[in-house]
Amino acid sequence: MGRPVKKPATHHDLLRVPEPMVAEIVDGELYASPRPAIPHAVVASVLGGDLIGPFHRGRGGPGGWWILDEPELHLAGDVLVPDLAGWRRQRLPTLPATAALELVPDWICEVLSPATAHLDRTRKLPAYARAGVTHAWLVDPATRTVEVLGLDRGGWRVLLSGGDDDILRLPPFDAIELDLLALWGETRPPAAPP
Repeated sequence: MGRPVKKPATHHDLLRVPEPMVAEIVDGELYASPRPAIPHAVVASVLGGDLIGPFHRGRGGPGGWWILDEPELHLAGDVLVPDLAGWRRQRLPTLPATAALELVPDWICEVLSPATAHLDRTRKLPAYARAGVTHAWLVDPATRTVEVLGLDRGGWRVLLSGGDDDILRLPPFDAIELDLLALWGETRPPAAPP
């Protein structure tokens, strides 16, 4: 006897997921994740703050990007909610007044948590690759690491990784340095005077 055929999840199924859960559809399956813990929120907030000035607003950097927190993306049948996403303004001159975006972002960032790390790595990353996202960052507050991935022939290639107290230039935002220590909620001690 065969297994029953499971119908793909729909947008109506998303709407039935109670607050404050984050609901997504990946490969036709509905996933609901709890709101993240504070270390996750710190990473996303600090990272967004570091990128918005120089890239979204063009202050202290080249500008030319839209950087959004937790946008709902409708990409080739998937409904994905990355922690952060960015679009080059040459591809998306103005933001639409809609609840979701259908234009593939140029960059996404997933902040890993125990509840979402498996989904982010094994289901969402392949979905982002299929859609054509060119850069992905995985930031793990538990291990204090950052992985920078670039799309290469339909799959992901590690471009750079770092962690703990590194100061790095991370593609595609390598016009500025990012102090990873700040992502973990710490402040770098001032340099000793010469």
